[in-house]
Amino acid sequence: MDKILVKESCLNKLNSQIEELRNILNQILIATSTDSKSSAGDKHETSVSMAQLEQEKLTNQINIQQKNYEALLSINALTKNTDVRLGSVIETSIGWLYIAIGIGKFTCNNQEIFAISPSAPLSQSILFKEKNQSIIFNEKIIEIINIY
Repeated sequence: MDKILVKESCLNKLNSQIEELRNILNQILIATSTDSKSSAGDKHETSVSMAQLEQEKLTNQINIQQKNYEALLSINALTKNTDVRLGSVIETSIGWLYIAIGIGKFTCNNQEIFAISPSAPLSQSILFKEKNQSIIFNEKIIEIINIY
């Protein structure tokens, strides 16, 4: 598995998520700026307040995803490891894992890969393990087939 391509695919997914959040935020901003005050003042104030809360929530999500993007950029995809570390792409008996950031499933070369945070419980269980070793996670045996 090409780690550079895996990293690029993960970055693309993250970019898509950030763009989607920005589009939703822009739609809310447009809707609130064109919303004229009705005669029902309390109802209008409530909707404005709810829109502001949604804007804050989306802004926080965008900030988190941007920090994830920066963290992912800092991972060296050229490093070759003999054990599982940050930036490792791992072929396991349950599928492919990418120890980087926690954004879930994405596709690279028609292969589903799960990007998980190094602080996730599964990552903590598999870190520093080597090829052909196995772990028990959630009462399931997971074999490490290969590490990239």
